[in-house]
Amino acid sequence: MFAGKSYAYLITGSAAILSDAAESVVHVVAVAFAAYSLWLSQQPADESHPYGHDKISFFSAGFEGAMITLAALYIIFEAVRKWMAGLELERLGHGTLFVTAAAVVNAALGAFLVWRGTRHRSLILVANGRHVLTDVWTSVGVIIGLVLVMVTGWLPFDPICAILVATNILWMGGKLIRQSVGGLMDEADPAFEKALRAAIDRETSARGFAWHELRYRNSGTSMWVEFHLLVPAGTLVEHAHEQATAIEEALQAAASVPARIITHIEPAEAHDSAHRH
Repeated sequence: MFAGKSYAYLITGSAAILSDAAESVVHVVAVAFAAYSLWLSQQPADESHPYGHDKISFFSAGFEGAMITLAALYIIFEAVRKWMAGLELERLGHGTLFVTAAAVVNAALGAFLVWRGTRHRSLILVANGRHVLTDVWTSVGVIIGLVLVMVTGWLPFDPICAILVATNILWMGGKLIRQSVGGLMDEADPAFEKALRAAIDRETSARGFAWHELRYRNSGTSMWVEFHLLVPAGTLVEHAHEQATAIEEALQAAASVPARIITHIEPAEAHDSAHRH
């Protein structure tokens, strides 16, 4: 895609096509980092990372968002510079065909990556897929600009469309960075929490247990959940553990995403006094 867009820019001198090619340069770098992040996120926990390496997913998304933002700023700079220096465009028809072909391929690839990433809850794949789809919208904006130039003969349509495309890229980059920060800061997920609370209520009430102290976090590839189980006085440890394990397995099976459930068993009646001491 990058080679095709670069060739299209060389034969046309279009600022809009240059913006598309510049975004593709960023994408090449981002894909390389995403590939490494995807590999690292699958590595098992070790002594230096006892919770595994899943969090690299959020860092990867933030890196990709930052790269997209830098590309957008460069596009705006180049569009303004070319406009002020004087616009010279040629062979726009050929350039438009190359950009259109790239957009079609990227649309299919981006949709596939987002689908796979959503299905496997991989933020790395979703972020990269959205980046590819951003590239598609970039190409669409470029194509519109080139068609307007060819139809009207007014050359400023080219840098104007490049700037509009860059603005959209800035927005998408900002959203990726925001998502990355939210994940690294263990931001709450209201929809997941609502479904989780309903499932815990169902499983605990069926066994005569209560619960509290729910906490959860998104690791990037799965949800880590922990809460306290309040069991009736006199419950044997073996029975409490057996029921806790059954509850954990039921919650994992009911979760819409991969989840790791951890419970802590406490006595229901003497709970408050035990904690005061």
